[in-house]
Amino acid sequence: MTTPPRIRPHRSADERTQLLGWLDMQRAIIAWKCEGLSEADAHRSLLPTSPLMTLAGIVSHMRWVEHLWFEIVLLGRPAQGPQFDDDAKDAGMRAEGIPLAQLLKDYAQQCQVSNEITATHALDDTGRHPDFNATSTSLRWILFHMIEETARHAGHMDTIRELVDGEKGYH
Repeated sequence: MTTPPRIRPHRSADERTQLLGWLDMQRAIIAWKCEGLSEADAHRSLLPTSPLMTLAGIVSHMRWVEHLWFEIVLLGRPAQGPQFDDDAKDAGMRAEGIPLAQLLKDYAQQCQVSNEITATHALDDTGRHPDFNATSTSLRWILFHMIEETARHAGHMDTIRELVDGEKGYH
């Protein structure tokens, strides 16, 4: 699987282009951190107090975070997904038995859905879901949050990847 390019947006680009560019770059880092991993390494738990914090688990989590913010909060679709179906904490990070390639494919598809949703809304549009403070949450806020969320987990993945096999690198 080829990872998307890790390209920073142009410094003088308009706001929307910069927001989407930074988000896409962080998404690409998520995929890049998984290149060349074995299934065992992708699912290996290294943090005793956070057993779901695996490279595969983070990819799964990021897929469900994209779904939550763009489809549920912004569009107002029903709150569905493992984080709503399972009483267990961090259910969206459960990736046992799911091949890494499938997790990455699902994540890429979800990112595409998020991009399609974003393309049809103004940055000042607010969410429609009756919960999650959606009506006070603008698409602009969601994009900033998704940059923060994705970058934070890309950093986690950088550390986990280095612990797994010594691979490291920045963007």
